[in-house]
Amino acid sequence: MAERTIPLIDHRHAAARPAVPRFAAVPNGLLSDRLGRALGDLRISVTDRCNFRCSYCMPKEVFDKNHRFLPHAELLSFEEITRLARVFALHGVHKLRLTGGEPLLRKNLEVLIEQLAALRTPEGAPLDLTLTTNASLLVRKAGALAAAGLKRVTVSLDALDDAVFRRMNDVDFPVAEVLAGIEAAVAAGLAPIKVNMVVKRGINDHEIVPMARFFRDHFGGKVVLRFIEYMDVGVTNGWRMDEVLPSAQVVARIHAAFPLRVLQATALGETAERWGYADGAGEVGVISSVTQAFCGDCNRARLSTEGKLYLCLFASRGHDLRALLRDPAGYSDTQIAAAIGAIWQGRDDRYSELRGSAEGAVASAAKVEMSYIGG
Repeated sequence: MAERTIPLIDHRHAAARPAVPRFAAVPNGLLSDRLGRALGDLRISVTDRCNFRCSYCMPKEVFDKNHRFLPHAELLSFEEITRLARVFALHGVHKLRLTGGEPLLRKNLEVLIEQLAALRTPEGAPLDLTLTTNASLLVRKAGALAAAGLKRVTVSLDALDDAVFRRMNDVDFPVAEVLAGIEAAVAAGLAPIKVNMVVKRGINDHEIVPMARFFRDHFGGKVVLRFIEYMDVGVTNGWRMDEVLPSAQVVARIHAAFPLRVLQATALGETAERWGYADGAGEVGVISSVTQAFCGDCNRARLSTEGKLYLCLFASRGHDLRALLRDPAGYSDTQIAAAIGAIWQGRDDRYSELRGSAEGAVASAAKVEMSYIGG
């Protein structure tokens, strides 16, 4: 096995202050980037901290006791997050996903959810408000999250076998508590729940069929399992192509045990390819950003926990929106919206399509960490 090298690089401060256009037009919800992709989905990281140390995201050898997490004063306040979400909604964003780190580590998160749940699109519709979690705290928090207005949750779970799962989260956390969290979320009405499994060849790929069998037979169709190709996100996870199991092989393994049929996408920009069980017992999904790039209709932007806007999961630089929020000039929502509009209109990110090219190699040397901007 090749020696694993983990570069110690911190890209959290690589961000430019956005320019505020002199003449700020009121947004009309029809914003598109250079490739004609509309803005529709905003991922909001509410903390850079996590209580797991998964090797593909926050390896323990990098995120150890000496790692400097962001101090609270540098984080966006709940009011600042809500203000930016309101501005993004004016540009056509209809879906908000709260991420981390582990978002449930952010104190009083229910207060933020309540504020975001009150937002509306220009047409008066509520935003689709979701959250991604490792479920370690979900038993305690599921009811309060639902009462605050959260619609759905996505749970990260990489194995059913307890020994494999404990090795992968690297903090000896038991799989039974994650499953209890999923049950609590179902009971609270946070369904349909998505469960995401990151597949690493030789590490947990033997868990594909057991995971499919378990979620096919439990929860009465209220949980949808999705398999994610191990991605080269960030620069600290020691990613290697030979550890990627193509989604086509994942589908083939499941199909051999439970015959599948192709399902149509439910929304523009949907990342998962959907497959239904031929006997009608639910569905699974695969996310193939390594072997089948889906940059062409990507409508997602990402906001870091201290207010930097990233236009791609594999971006290397952000745009410092916090600087505008806290500027003594007191910029209006219309002015901030104009700055965001100019940023999105200049977007041409498509790293997954460029992976393996010379241009992609340059970009891959300085990608921001997934734990910092969320998955």
